Amino acid sequence: MKIVDKMNESIKAGKTFFSFEFFPPRTDEGVENLYSRQHRMAAYGPTFCDITWGAGGTTADLTLDIAAKMQNTVGVETMMHLTCTNMPESQLENALDKVKSYGIQNILALRGDPPKGQETFTVVEGGFSCALDLVKYIKAKYGDFFGITVAGYPEGHPDAIVSNPEEMDKAYWADLHYLKEKIDAGGEIIVTQLFYDVDRFFKFVQDVRSLGITCPIIPGIMPIMTYGGFKRMTSFCKTAIPSEISEHLEKIKDNDEAVKAYGIELGTQMCRRLLEAGTPGLHMYTLNLENASVSILQNLGLIEKSQVSATVQVQISNDSKVKKGTEKVEESLSNGAELAVA
Repeated sequence: MKIVDKMNESIKAGKTFFSFEFFPPRTDEGVENLYSRQHRMAAYGPTFCDITWGAGGTTADLTLDIAAKMQNTVGVETMMHLTCTNMPESQLENALDKVKSYGIQNILALRGDPPKGQETFTVVEGGFSCALDLVKYIKAKYGDFFGITVAGYPEGHPDAIVSNPEEMDKAYWADLHYLKEKIDAGGEIIVTQLFYDVDRFFKFVQDVRSLGITCPIIPGIMPIMTYGGFKRMTSFCKTAIPSEISEHLEKIKDNDEAVKAYGIELGTQMCRRLLEAGTPGLHMYTLNLENASVSILQNLGLIEKSQVSATVQVQISNDSKVKKGTEKVEESLSNGAELAVA
């Protein structure tokens, strides 16, 4: 089923929805742990779960395998990321044919980050230069079979962010007009890059709507889990951080438990503001962990505490002890692994 249809049903019924994002682990043990976690988190009733595509297609086979199991074994509607980086048309067609055969109907079409060790995106021979090309290709090759999601940037695309206000305003609006092109070409949902300034998201939505875009716009939420990881990720993405958040984190940066607790508190506050303003749903960047995302959704009343089994409670407790593992995840993402909406 197309995710946009599920979203529109929820919006029509006035029901708030949420989703979880995962990435392919580097080890066999990590993959097995991810499958267990997906089974547990699918029980919370997400509208969908998605799986990222490693920078340069480095995790292509594993991403395809995880996507197939999410859809057909875990039993949750699955969206698979697909990027242009190091992907000629033949490889993209092969990936799309495979996910179609698995019964997966949802793709997040992205340009992709430059491969590790490279500073700029380069078009591979026989490949595509941007997400717009990918959207057009999917529509031309597969018609209406796939539901296509595209990326939105509340602060402007990281590649275009500059310090000069006038130049930044031009870059921001150029990015919005490009987003309109992606929607006009066949994009049906917008999922945003991570952000911590809710007012910027509200302005982004208003500006997007002013261009005549009417599709669902879903905020991407990345809870703060560690101080170091937060600093790396926001630096890599050039994310604007409100002064009150920066100041509070500086006071507690050496207290790991306080940072985690603040991340959940802040995430809850942000999401509550978003929902109260009419945002229809939330997309949680889990970093393959449960504690922060589940706790935020519980605080919002979107997950009933009775849904959390003893097994999950034990896992959540274990998640809170994995500071080093979390920071390795965040560091690998900020060093070239594909972000949710790169």
